[in-house]
Amino acid sequence: MLFLGEELQSEYFVPRHYAYQALCAIDRIRDYISPHLYVSEIHTIAEDNLWMSPCYKQDSVAIHFTWKADWNAVRKILPLIEEQNAPFLARPYCGKLFAMQPFHLQSLYEKLPYFPQGKFCNSFFNKYIMDSYS
Repeated sequence: MLFLGEELQSEYFVPRHYAYQALCAIDRIRDYISPHLYVSEIHTIAEDNLWMSPCYKQDSVAIHFTWKADWNAVRKILPLIEEQNAPFLARPYCGKLFAMQPFHLQSLYEKLPYFPQGKFCNSFFNKYIMDSYS
């Protein structure tokens, strides 16, 4: 649940070799994004071996958005960002806001079928991550 005045954030991870194309894709929709954005950050992260990490087996670039507290506007922008970055295998940070459908999110994590059932679960994780594997 979001509360008035609460900070809204989104973050998407793309393989580093797609960074330029992903940023160009975001630039194409800047007129939709900018009126609702406080700040955006871009940072790089080295690959890791953590099965459910957005950087699993890929050096990544994270594109972060801190939004103004207007959930109605932000929820209309997120699908645009995700559509623009789908060709670049953008993985949302699951602790922040995104609009991606569970089946698409699940397809981005190759080790998901081997993730231990019942570990680190809550209602969000069950719906978006484990739904088709339980």
